[in-house]
Amino acid sequence: MRRRGDWTDIRLRVAARAEGLCEYCLVHNDHTMVGCEVDHIVSVKHGGSGELHNLAFACQACNRSKGTDIASILSRPARITRLFNPRSDLWSDHFRLELGIYIVGITEIGTATVRLLNFNGWKRVEEREMLRDVGLYPTPAARKRIKPSS
Repeated sequence: MRRRGDWTDIRLRVAARAEGLCEYCLVHNDHTMVGCEVDHIVSVKHGGSGELHNLAFACQACNRSKGTDIASILSRPARITRLFNPRSDLWSDHFRLELGIYIVGITEIGTATVRLLNFNGWKRVEEREMLRDVGLYPTPAARKRIKPSS
């Protein structure tokens, strides 16, 4: 059983590794209304652990949309497609940013994640647009994930 201090240490380590970014939509913790949370990439009910390799930093909107899901179903014929995993996938391999605010899936994994996490819902796009307009989205750390240097 973990003690309260253990969880604080884990949260700080997960946040530092993510450079303060939601590892799904790349909004910075300081630029969200309620901050980011620690997400179990594979939820405990699906056999995931509370170890660092299974944890991601996620804004509340992404974490609540993802819930305990690990996959989604893509169109017809219906195919079960796993979601983006920040520990094993590169953001730029699965998504691109259009007009500085729209997150578009460029693979089946990206497309499934965009849809399930509702990246382009009007409130989320409006938030990123406001942040973009004042130079806070994407942050320099997020730009490295969007287009890593060659």
